[in-house]
Amino acid sequence: MKQDTLNSIFPKFLKSNYLVLLELPIVIILGFLSKLYRGPYHLWLNNSLGGVFYVIFFILLFSLAVPKKRVLFVSLLVLIGTSGLEFLQLWHPPFLEAIRGTFIGVTILGNTFVPSDFIYYFIGAVSGFFLTKALKRS
Repeated sequence: MKQDTLNSIFPKFLKSNYLVLLELPIVIILGFLSKLYRGPYHLWLNNSLGGVFYVIFFILLFSLAVPKKRVLFVSLLVLIGTSGLEFLQLWHPPFLEAIRGTFIGVTILGNTFVPSDFIYYFIGAVSGFFLTKALKRS
């Protein structure tokens, strides 16, 4: 009985989410490239534009994790969460500094509070909303 239930749910999940699953690695690669890029405008790309990919990634990921929630709800939740992480950069306890001392830690948590990052989080939330809606509709 459980196997039949899994077979009926899993194909439905794949059918409605396969484009999101294909898009996730692309956004991950773009996000890491934005952090590692060293050419013209690298400071802007490393420190600001990467926030757009960061928010899009989490919208795609959470839309898979909680597929019954509306994409708008997920997008707003991610925007609030990333904004909260931005404010967390004002706090520098030793355990957070240890995490921020790693590439993944600083990529996820950041290390410097920059108010203009909220603009990029908002752009990422709007872009992620429309991208996820389009991918799930296809």
